[in-house]
Amino acid sequence: MTTLTGALVLLRPATDADIAPLAVIRSAPEVTRWWGDEEDYPAAVAEDLERTFVIEVGGRMVGAVQTYEEDDPMYRHAGMDIYLEPSSYGRGIGTDAVRTMARHLINTVGHHRLVIDPAANNAAAIRAYEKVGFQRVGVLRRYERGPDGTFHDGLLLDLLHDDLID
Repeated sequence: MTTLTGALVLLRPATDADIAPLAVIRSAPEVTRWWGDEEDYPAAVAEDLERTFVIEVGGRMVGAVQTYEEDDPMYRHAGMDIYLEPSSYGRGIGTDAVRTMARHLINTVGHHRLVIDPAANNAAAIRAYEKVGFQRVGVLRRYERGPDGTFHDGLLLDLLHDDLID
């Protein structure tokens, strides 16, 4: 993995040294609202470390972008998820991180389609993704279990290579 530079953010491959600080961010109530609770946050972060990029602003860690890729040539695409420390909300950091990763996955890795699936009621995240060019595909009914133990809807969005808004 390589380091990526956006307008506001630097995305760099996560290392073992990032597990503890990322676990602190993941355990913030504002993050667990969308990501759910974990019994062991460091273990959850470590499990996804090889596909995680740390988001830095001004040399300070503020979150992470995780990616996955479907390599079957018939369905080749990539997806991503993002979490930020609450003090970074509303500053364009998430939008820039998603745009920077999307640009990399499309222009460098060669994917023609990206997907992301926030909670259907996560209006701030959906707005950020739409600023990058993601389009609403549909509601995933009772898609994921929320912190309250009940299933909640997700929203599937995708971005084709020519939808990317730079």
